[in-house]
Amino acid sequence: MTSYEGAASPARGGTEPGPAIDRGRTLPAGDGRRLRVLLLDGQDLVHWGFKTLLAAEHWVERFVAAHSADEAIELARRHAPHVAVVDLAAATGSVGELYARLRSASPGTRMLLMSSGDRISTRAARAAGASGFVSKRRGAREIAGAARMVGLGMTLFEPDNGAARSILTQREREVLELVAAGSTNREIARRLFLSHHTVKDHTSALYRKMGARNRAEAILRAQRLGLLDNL
Repeated sequence: MTSYEGAASPARGGTEPGPAIDRGRTLPAGDGRRLRVLLLDGQDLVHWGFKTLLAAEHWVERFVAAHSADEAIELARRHAPHVAVVDLAAATGSVGELYARLRSASPGTRMLLMSSGDRISTRAARAAGASGFVSKRRGAREIAGAARMVGLGMTLFEPDNGAARSILTQREREVLELVAAGSTNREIARRLFLSHHTVKDHTSALYRKMGARNRAEAILRAQRLGLLDNL
């Protein structure tokens, strides 16, 4: 188990009593609130990376890390974290059971799942009690930001790849792939034997469905959703 408090100074001894914490209530949100963060991950390198990153974050009151579920439960009981960042690979057994144990130890703790490989559907993650999911392939600061959002009471789920694919028509997916390849609207029109006006309609439709304002945002969202994995 690893515990760090404040900017980066190690917490002393682990038995020193901290401020009184109301474990039976939901911890309130607030943009200026300092949060306690618990990490459950089996890799020392990930522990070090989180410690280094969160040390410089003004919103972090305390960071504690565990290699196993049992260690995480003990740390949750001791420190009542606002958010537990849980790697799926380290959550041996049922994620739902782990969440139940976390909530029993610290009722105000919310859970953010993360993974470098295995994917869990939004429905399954919600059913297990998670308030969000983030891929380890995201940037470190993005993951830290996700932890803060969940700790402040927000939920953070991306649409499942299948759902994202299903909202786009076949033609819109073809247009999206050509947009990602750098083709202009006129080039796309020639390639797909469409009018320039029709291509503009397709691009406007896919931007709207993906919540993107322009080409760059559409490509970025498509990459995150795995819609361009075959390119």
